[in-house]
Amino acid sequence: MIHRLNKSIAVKIISFLILTLFVNACSSQKVASTNDIKSVQEDKPLNIILMIGDGMGVSQVSSSYFSKETEPNFSRFNTIGLIKTSSGSHLITDSAAGATAFSAGKKTYNGAIGVDIDTLSAENIVEYLSNKEYATGLIATSSITHATPASFFAHVKSRGMAEEIASELPSSQVDFFAGGGKQFFFNRKDDKSLYNEFVTNEFTIDTLSLEKSQPLSKSKKYGFLLSKDAMPRMDQGRGDFLLNATELALSYLNKNEVKGKNGFFLMVEGSQIDWGGHNNDSEYLKKEVLDFDKTIGRVLDFAEADGNTLVIITADHETGGYTLASDNGDYNKIKGSFSTGGHSATLIPVFAYGPGEANFSGIYENTEIFEKIIEMVNQQK
Repeated sequence: MIHRLNKSIAVKIISFLILTLFVNACSSQKVASTNDIKSVQEDKPLNIILMIGDGMGVSQVSSSYFSKETEPNFSRFNTIGLIKTSSGSHLITDSAAGATAFSAGKKTYNGAIGVDIDTLSAENIVEYLSNKEYATGLIATSSITHATPASFFAHVKSRGMAEEIASELPSSQVDFFAGGGKQFFFNRKDDKSLYNEFVTNEFTIDTLSLEKSQPLSKSKKYGFLLSKDAMPRMDQGRGDFLLNATELALSYLNKNEVKGKNGFFLMVEGSQIDWGGHNNDSEYLKKEVLDFDKTIGRVLDFAEADGNTLVIITADHETGGYTLASDNGDYNKIKGSFSTGGHSATLIPVFAYGPGEANFSGIYENTEIFEKIIEMVNQQK
């Protein structure tokens, strides 16, 4: 009888312990899940920097590992993805459709600047974020009216309409821009100057020089137009324009007193990587990639120190069908070679660093760059 009672008590005790462990496990799992959700929700950036190496595929990135004496800044990223780049009209995109995918989240036709496939204006990320009191900036080593930067402020049916594109910049919601293209603003075919339009819209325009440490008032807007058309090539004396313009933009946009209380958005384009590919000129291409990588390093330094900045590095497409092949069969010598003078359909790398970087791993459509950024912005309190 006593044995049976003890056995009964033992069974009850064991059952109780099992139930307690189960309840505790469930509670722990619930807490863990809650913490995970909280962690994900808090993993959102304040500032967003999108860097576009026009025409930069995997081989272009790889070239920096054989052309630079130190480790390229691409190695500082742990989160890497791939995007599909076909446009709404062609399997192989051009820069206009590729940039519109980033700027407005739309698959559109080749040649389109900020419009959808039906030529209707598509709200771009600069407009969307400006309405949420973000400060915004655009930098390019091309003319600022060229396909990629233009897609972040203009809405025209064809990338060739440079003067029409230029006409939209003074009244746009861009706060800072730097690049070339003076002829499309001041020495136009229609004999019109856009200087008064810039002044009316509170822009200070500099056509002479840009210094990374020059003081800028955060109550004003700034534009730097430093060449007639594109900026010079790196091997023709451009120097540190891209680096200096980016540093100046970061100091100006960060915590901008007028519009930047919710953060800033900055697009930086290494435009001429693409042109080296079109020219089938490996040396031109590599020098442009190294200049872009140098600027990536400065941006990553800023993001690491800031702690609230997401950095995304990608490209609109690959140009040249570029590859790093052996030179005359010698496996100790590398020669850049090309399969086309145009673009290719290869998948394009995406490198991400900072709050929300995990969202950019995997393989996805180029329009998702826009969608992922907007989703994170909309999660902000």
